[in-house]
Amino acid sequence: MTFHRARSEEQREIRRRAILGTAAAMLDEMPVADLSLNELSRRVGLAKSNVLRYFDSREGVLLELMNSVLEDWLTGLADDLATGVDTGLLLVPRAEQLSAVFARSLAGNRVLCDLLGAQGGVLERNVTAEVVTRHKHAALVRLTAMADLMRRYVPELGAAAETFCFQTLVLAGALAPYSSPPPGVRAAYAAEPALAVLHLELQDSLTLATRTMLLGAAPRG
Repeated sequence: MTFHRARSEEQREIRRRAILGTAAAMLDEMPVADLSLNELSRRVGLAKSNVLRYFDSREGVLLELMNSVLEDWLTGLADDLATGVDTGLLLVPRAEQLSAVFARSLAGNRVLCDLLGAQGGVLERNVTAEVVTRHKHAALVRLTAMADLMRRYVPELGAAAETFCFQTLVLAGALAPYSSPPPGVRAAYAAEPALAVLHLELQDSLTLATRTMLLGAAPRG
C-alpha cells in the first residue's frame, strides 16, 4: 500500500484509519510487545516519520486502537448478556451466570486483554499528556457504558459498578500473560509438570475472579 501526501482533512482521517486498521491486523498475528513502529510503517506503506504525523508514538497508536477494541467488545458483551443472564434469578445464581458470560467474552478477545495488560506499564509511558487525556476521556465513556450494562443485570451493584468494571478489566490484563506463557516457560512446565499449577486458564480464572468481586461488591440487604 502506497499513499500520496494527505492534503485534506478527509484524506488525513483515511490515513489515520489505515494506520489503526493495520495495527489491529498486526495484533491478530503478534502480541503488543512485538508490534514495532518500523514494521507498522512498512505494512501501512508510510515512512515512520509520516506515521508520527498522525500519532506521536507507537503507544499513541495502540491507546487509540484500545478504545476502539473496547467499544466493539462492549457491543458484543451486551448481546451475550442479553441471552445468557436471567434477570429473574436471585443474586448468587445471577452473578454466576453473569460471571461465566463475562469471562467467556473477555477471554475470547485476546487482543483486548493484551492491550489492557500493557496499558499502565507500557502504553502510557511514551505519550504526551494530551494523548493520555484524550485516551482517559474515551476510557471513562466506555467505563460508564460498561457500568450501566452491569447494573442492568445486577442492580444491587449500585454506585460500586464503576469500580467493579475497572478492576475486572485490570485483572483481565494481569491474568492474560499467565494463560499464554512464552516457549521457555512452556518448556519448564513440560519438564516439571508440578510447576504447571502456575499456568492459568484465562476463562476459568476470570470466571472465579469476576464472581468473587461481583458478590463482594454487591451489598447485602
